[in-house]
Amino acid sequence: MQSLQPAPAAPQIRRYQQWLEHERGLRFESYDALWRWSVDDLDAFWQSIWDYFDLRSPTPHSAVLQRRTMPGSIWFPGAQFNYAHQVLRHTQAAEAAGVAAILSHDEHSLAGGAPRTLSWSELRRQSAALALHLRAQGVGPGDRVAAYLPNIPEAMVAFLATVSIGGVWSICAPDMGSNAVLDRFRQIEPKVLIACDGVRYGGRVLDRMAVVGELCAALPSVRHQLLLDHMGTRAAAGDATVAWTDLAQVLARDDAQTHRFEPMWLPFDHPLWIVYSSGTTGLPKPIVHGHGGTVLVALALNVLHNDIGCSYAPGSLGERYHWYSSTGWVMWNCQMAGLLNGSTCCIFDGSPGGPTVDDAGQRLAPDWSTLWRFAADLGVSFFGAGAAFYASCMKADVALRRCGDLSAVRALGTTGSPLSADAQRWGSAQFAQLGTDDIWWCNMSGGTDFAGAFIGGNRELPLVAGEMQCRLLGCAVEAWDEQGQPVVDTVGELVCTAPLPSMPLYFWGDTDNQRYLSSYFDMYPNVWRHGDWLKVGANGGCVIYGRSDATINRHGLRMGTSELYSAVEALPEVLDAMVVDLEFLGRDSYMPLFVVLRDGLALDAALRGRIADAIRIALSPRFVPDDMFQVAEVPRTLSGKKQELPIKKLLLGQPLEKVVNREAMANPACLDWYVQFAQERADAQRAAATR
Repeated sequence: MQSLQPAPAAPQIRRYQQWLEHERGLRFESYDALWRWSVDDLDAFWQSIWDYFDLRSPTPHSAVLQRRTMPGSIWFPGAQFNYAHQVLRHTQAAEAAGVAAILSHDEHSLAGGAPRTLSWSELRRQSAALALHLRAQGVGPGDRVAAYLPNIPEAMVAFLATVSIGGVWSICAPDMGSNAVLDRFRQIEPKVLIACDGVRYGGRVLDRMAVVGELCAALPSVRHQLLLDHMGTRAAAGDATVAWTDLAQVLARDDAQTHRFEPMWLPFDHPLWIVYSSGTTGLPKPIVHGHGGTVLVALALNVLHNDIGCSYAPGSLGERYHWYSSTGWVMWNCQMAGLLNGSTCCIFDGSPGGPTVDDAGQRLAPDWSTLWRFAADLGVSFFGAGAAFYASCMKADVALRRCGDLSAVRALGTTGSPLSADAQRWGSAQFAQLGTDDIWWCNMSGGTDFAGAFIGGNRELPLVAGEMQCRLLGCAVEAWDEQGQPVVDTVGELVCTAPLPSMPLYFWGDTDNQRYLSSYFDMYPNVWRHGDWLKVGANGGCVIYGRSDATINRHGLRMGTSELYSAVEALPEVLDAMVVDLEFLGRDSYMPLFVVLRDGLALDAALRGRIADAIRIALSPRFVPDDMFQVAEVPRTLSGKKQELPIKKLLLGQPLEKVVNREAMANPACLDWYVQFAQERADAQRAAATR
């Protein structure tokens, strides 16, 4: 795609720097110098991304950044764009090279079947056919198409079909219940609903027909419904429903109309999709991103920083990109973004811990080798997952040498929560045993909010276990102290002082922008506050210390929770942990620690002592918890984040229904223990007050 083709072995970011020198006469002696140019001269940097990736518009843009304000910046006015056009432009070259667009497995096929393969030409043909069908149902620019689908090729086909005709896409994962889905879809009033009959997860087949029926009944805006017979439990969901299998003739047609179909050109900032905040408290924020800005940021992230190449490029070994995700996490969007650069996307639908029940319904121990065997089977070259996945593999003593041929894996990506230094060292040691002494960790941190990352990797920089390598190009990220001043080698609030092309256009239905403003700009006017604790080192390396709204404040000393987790979860007995700091007016704070232990272990006095010692040594005696409790599970969101703030509010006396939405959780059943604990604590406090 670029006008200059360096040696294939060169990291993508070095190729970009060589292109800058050749085409722009710009030479940078260090990554820090390159980064500073990218945030000081936003116009030149983002124009270079447009040109380097040869992005196309039938009309010229009159400026790069017309208005620099946050929110409300205007990017590339006059340009026209379409996400689907950027994906499907790879079809001819990829087909000539014989590389696939999508390879997919699920729990069933991985156990003995072949992966599904979708070629680039088939991806284009099916997307075009479904787009023509949607257009015939009256879907046009701005209409919302809602999907209730798992991580399978049909979801990507439906997305490309929708956005190619200007529809606005929104998806929820089928592991979400009807209330959580309706909290999202009611806000956007979709015209079309595309759903599945069921999913397989953890060895169980989960029938979703009742949920689909509830969705159809509760969304009066829906005029057309498509039902994917995914698990063979097909049933009519409504008079307006068309079964996906009934579209076989449409999707299989190879007529002149399908051949002629091209994605329509749209304004650069035309709405692309609506994604959602976690929704653990209150209604989820319906966040709208635009076509052009999303593509620009995705290409810069995936190619330059994640070093994900094009599968059919000259000299390429065939890039196969995997990031484990459900469709309810923005990493599904990031996985799909591999198609923008012509990569082969390798997707897995199911539990990362494999089946946890057998065919007879008997409970099985999690098998954390599942995704590694998937990667070996498909020859994955970039393997990404949430940080909690790697910690689970380490705790389960997974031996990668027993998982198949992983020689193609050259990079490991992490996000979702801070990756501990121990987990990173474990993974590096595992790959060293496989003969890969220089496995590269691409640890990154960003958010659903802007469908990208602020901090991430650079293959040319040193790796330090437990750190992210750099602030990303174009991201004016700093750590600020309480006075709003940037600090180095000190923990502060993560802020972004300049706009990014993929920042939200707006929240759907937020007519006065008040919800948008209060979400990111209430602390520092015109400066994006992300809600994370960040430390930027003198060497440029970065560490995230957890959410700034889940801070521990002990005797005037503040700390992010991730530091404590690193110390506690390094103990072999501890599988997971969560801490909350309960502050009381006029009284000392109370800080309980909840721990999940290996099967068969109990939280006895000896283990309590080892946990306390680990915290004293790694942090400070100030942060030794007031109490420790053994629990079955730590509550987590669907994307795997610990729910410290809802549990903190619950323990401070707020009712459960006000602090957390069970259907937005990965493990809602575990809340019963915390509710009982909160009640017992409240009763004890009342009894003490009356004595």
